[in-house]
Amino acid sequence: MKVESRSIEFIPIDERQGKARDLFPIWFGANMHITTLVTGALPITMGLNLFWSLVAIVIGTLIGAIFMASHSAQGPQLGIPQMIQSRAQFGVIGAIFPLFLVMFVYFGYFASSGMLAAQTLSSLTSIDQTYSIIILNALCFVVTIFGYQFIHKMQKVLSWTTLVIYLIATVLVFQLSVPAGSWNVGQVNLSQFLLVVSMIATWQLSYAPYVADYSRYLPITTPTKHTFWYSYAGTSVSTIWIMTLGSVLVTAIPNFLEHTGANLAHLFGGFAIIMFLVIIFGQLAINVFNLYGAFMSTITTIEPFAKLKVTPKVRVSMILAVAIVGTILCLLGKSNFLSFFLNFIWFMSYFLIPWTSINLVDYYFLRHGRYSVKDIFDVNGQYGKINMITCLAFLLSIIAEIPFINTTLYVGPIAKAFGGADLAWVVGLIVPAVLYYYPMKFKLKTESHKIETQESVL
Repeated sequence: MKVESRSIEFIPIDERQGKARDLFPIWFGANMHITTLVTGALPITMGLNLFWSLVAIVIGTLIGAIFMASHSAQGPQLGIPQMIQSRAQFGVIGAIFPLFLVMFVYFGYFASSGMLAAQTLSSLTSIDQTYSIIILNALCFVVTIFGYQFIHKMQKVLSWTTLVIYLIATVLVFQLSVPAGSWNVGQVNLSQFLLVVSMIATWQLSYAPYVADYSRYLPITTPTKHTFWYSYAGTSVSTIWIMTLGSVLVTAIPNFLEHTGANLAHLFGGFAIIMFLVIIFGQLAINVFNLYGAFMSTITTIEPFAKLKVTPKVRVSMILAVAIVGTILCLLGKSNFLSFFLNFIWFMSYFLIPWTSINLVDYYFLRHGRYSVKDIFDVNGQYGKINMITCLAFLLSIIAEIPFINTTLYVGPIAKAFGGADLAWVVGLIVPAVLYYYPMKFKLKTESHKIETQESVL
């Protein structure tokens, strides 16, 4: 196995390889794990019945995946990781602002997925959950060292393995009896429904900060629509499928979420060991994603100040440091997983959505995919140190979301007025798009005019 030699730098044209269709197994496998299943169970715990939970899962997934896949399409064109591209909007130093917040996303998912993996391993063996967390996170650390190519190969194996096992699981799950009225199409609590749609859309948006990391090695000639649709299809199909199983299981099995992995595996009876291993493999795979993304973001944060050369020794040290932080969070959160996970999803969405809005508006509507990669790595380049337009748009958008927030920690006045409906994600998409687009369009037009004037004088 060859250790990846690249990190955040531009991938040269002669090193590009692969096909857009390779993205389907990457993003199909990325959702074939029990963290997805637990997320699919949450709509039931939040008060929706089975029918409306599935409707919310489908709608939230199809909406959120649009933004996720739009980020993925940037990878082949730019040849750099997703978050370093934010320097073109925020400035080389200013991009540390969203990077710092995105680190919480990586660590939050690393901790929650690690807790579920450890819970499953401890159910299978007599190993204490604390030691299970340490063992599994150590394995994630080793795999992450090898990087991009190995992760792609691992995801292909995971996709085919889980496809077969979860098809069998689906047959078993839909043989379970559910309470009467679970499929009732009657009235639905609109506030609860919108809250769930928001949560599911956020699940897809959480991939946005690193989705282009897995398409950046594709040839620059890869059609944008191919990158988009293979990413969109892979993540949508697997998310809807596994979240549906989560909703059915928590409806059919009392206290299912107390021992998620074990309860799912025991559906296989004497063959439970197979499901146990698939669950652990799935959790390891998604945590490799999270660890790899956290490593990339750490390097991106440090690079403007230290011009760090990522040697194999530096790579191992950085990944180890990130893994240790993630492991500590796992150990701290293991006693109250569900509360930790639900609050984490909401916290993440309030910062991620404004960032994704600004990034996509800049890429598709202002610069139309045309960037100077050289200047993205230059503190004194055209993107500057800090872009105040972007930073203000980002900060004001987060402030604008506050009245619409509905979490266990805080409920905003507008959310209360709408019966608890959380519409912060809608605000987080629209407000930053407007606050960023018009001032930035004027700035770019002014700069272009200055260049033309200088050239005419010369």
